[in-house]
Amino acid sequence: MLKFGMPALIELDTVEEHAALCGELGLDFIELNTNFPLQQIHKMDPALLNRLAEQYGIGYTIHLNDDLPVADFNPGVAKAYCQSVLDAIEFSKKIGCKVLNLHIAEGAHYTTPARIVYFYEAYKEEYLQGMAAFRDACEAAVGTSGIRICMENSKAYFGFQKEALDLLLESPVFFLTLDIGHNHCSGYADEQWIRDRRSRLKHMHMHDAKGSKQDHQPLGQGEMDIPAYLDLARQCECTVLLEVKTVEGLRDSVAWLRDRT
Repeated sequence: MLKFGMPALIELDTVEEHAALCGELGLDFIELNTNFPLQQIHKMDPALLNRLAEQYGIGYTIHLNDDLPVADFNPGVAKAYCQSVLDAIEFSKKIGCKVLNLHIAEGAHYTTPARIVYFYEAYKEEYLQGMAAFRDACEAAVGTSGIRICMENSKAYFGFQKEALDLLLESPVFFLTLDIGHNHCSGYADEQWIRDRRSRLKHMHMHDAKGSKQDHQPLGQGEMDIPAYLDLARQCECTVLLEVKTVEGLRDSVAWLRDRT
């Protein structure tokens, strides 16, 4: 049976409010989000989260900061970003979190009159070495905890990002997140690439979308074939985040799901 979760919502101020809403809607988990100031790893209290999890019968996943250039060419910068992920791994062990969601950074670019050059592409060997070092550090930190680090698509992947993702997937702790709304807005640019690695697809961000820009719509209010992605999620045994970012939209999405499951 699929497990569904809710995202951190800017309308809610505290984790207690999130937990109460999660329990009220009958959802299974909250995806804490370290882009929020109060959901930074160093500010959250594991004891409180564990108490709320028991009280409301819920669990947690964690969405790490959107931009984490863990293979930056400056070793001090790369080390700091990598450490933020390692800190999240250790925190996850304290709250029983089994999924960390992470974007893959595209890095800086260099604009010439003729084209845009991405530094990670121009200096790809050094970039991939940095990604391999990050992978190995995460694998050592995860150990036998069963934590999965799931890499999320946003806009269409560049070739160098796909190479880096395949490098990460050589490790048993790295997996994939399919964000179906981002996928729609990118013209389904990465869907086949992800499906070709479906054995590593273990997390899904589900929201409806319209056109190339209007994602994070409530389920059933866009133009996507949501049931087809629910089937894919079941086949791959994904956890599913209902990444609809208002309380009203989340309620509507849960109601839409209940009418169809």
